[in-house]
Amino acid sequence: MAAPFPTVAELTAEEAELQFRSFTNDDAWGLGCALVAAAREVAAPVAVEVTRNGHRLFSAALAGATPDNASWIERKSRVVHRFGHSSLLVGQASRERGTTFEAELGLDPARYAAHGGAFPLLVRDVGPVGVVAVSGLPQLEDHRMVVAALRARLARP
Repeated sequence: MAAPFPTVAELTAEEAELQFRSFTNDDAWGLGCALVAAAREVAAPVAVEVTRNGHRLFSAALAGATPDNASWIERKSRVVHRFGHSSLLVGQASRERGTTFEAELGLDPARYAAHGGAFPLLVRDVGPVGVVAVSGLPQLEDHRMVVAALRARLARP
């Protein structure tokens, strides 16, 4: 049986928790490298991308990732940019309202995917400044990989 999706309240709490004091190009590189290392530990066939203000600062595709993963990253990241929340939270909000993201908002699914794996890069007292995204696993696993990497980076002194 698949794990249940976190609630909107739980996902909102993650976003409140996972905020940086600042976010630099070096932070993007470190976060991207941490995600690649975590993915390699479990041989996850993922693509990873970190952007800030529309500037791609880190991009990698591990063994088994496909060109489709880049498209998923674009579509999930577009959701984060439009709504300011993780792609999983946006999709879950629709599910909790008894509908789907696609039915509720009518956005082109070729451009928007409210599936887990893209998370806003939040700077405390500033707001979203970019997006970190993973694609290649089931959406909840993509999301959890990103959240784990963010928690680990933020826990560093």
